[in-house]
Amino acid sequence: MDRGKNRLIVSFLALPVGLYTLFVLIPYFSALIFAFTRWSGLSQNIRFNGANNFIKLYRDEKFWSALSHNGIALLILPPVIIGLALFFAFLFTQGKGVAFSRFFRVAFFFPQVMSVVVVAVLWSFIYHPTIGLLNALLGAVGLTQFASFPWLGDRGTVFGSVLAMVVWQSVGFYMVLFVAGMQSIPVDYYEAAKIDGADSWTMFWNVTVPLLWDTIRTAIIFLAIAAMDLFAQVTVMTNGTGGPSRAADVVPTYLYSTAFSDGQFGYATAMGLVLLILVLALSIISLRFTAREALEY
Repeated sequence: MDRGKNRLIVSFLALPVGLYTLFVLIPYFSALIFAFTRWSGLSQNIRFNGANNFIKLYRDEKFWSALSHNGIALLILPPVIIGLALFFAFLFTQGKGVAFSRFFRVAFFFPQVMSVVVVAVLWSFIYHPTIGLLNALLGAVGLTQFASFPWLGDRGTVFGSVLAMVVWQSVGFYMVLFVAGMQSIPVDYYEAAKIDGADSWTMFWNVTVPLLWDTIRTAIIFLAIAAMDLFAQVTVMTNGTGGPSRAADVVPTYLYSTAFSDGQFGYATAMGLVLLILVLALSIISLRFTAREALEY
């Protein structure tokens, strides 16, 4: 009986495990090898390069500049997105007198349904210096100095403009995530807090956040990983250039240009390996420092 059960389990797992091995594990191990080589990506001439790629990476100012942009995104995106998502989720679940709350939930979630590329193209038109909606609105309220300001063409604003788009698209998804978590919290907790004289702000911090912490923790990890990516957003909104003076360049976009524009696949693979290690370390650190005792209800 057990043998038949094991055969059934193996038959079901064989195909997905085989595909995972073929398309995930083998490329990972191949990248681990190519990171120590000098390879153009197309040539059959693959030469072992030792640790030279990593030494070069340590001295590469463009890499550190790109990594600093990922670091800025890591500091900005999680608190801003989670803060806004929690605010709207609490407003649309525990808030009183909010008309059309169901409509606003759908409207806020709608950007998440759209493709990242589509959203990036849409916001590129919003930021357009002459026909863009943003400059038109600023000019309409009297800020004529921004009438033709190139938001994506100025090194001081290009990366902030990209991050603003990311916030706009992401808030709705995490709002829905938090709404689902808040709706599962028993109403008795809020009624008891009201009897004790707690206002909405006190209930949010002392009832909602502790009972919702596991969901918030998951959101922190997801957003931390997303902050280390941003490839599609930066590529589309800067036409693959990383912005003026590469002011919006992130590690994935620099990796891509190094591999496919400069033909340095070995060096780009070393860069990808370092990024993988950083993301894994970031995930472990996030899990460790956000761990709290689980509250059951």
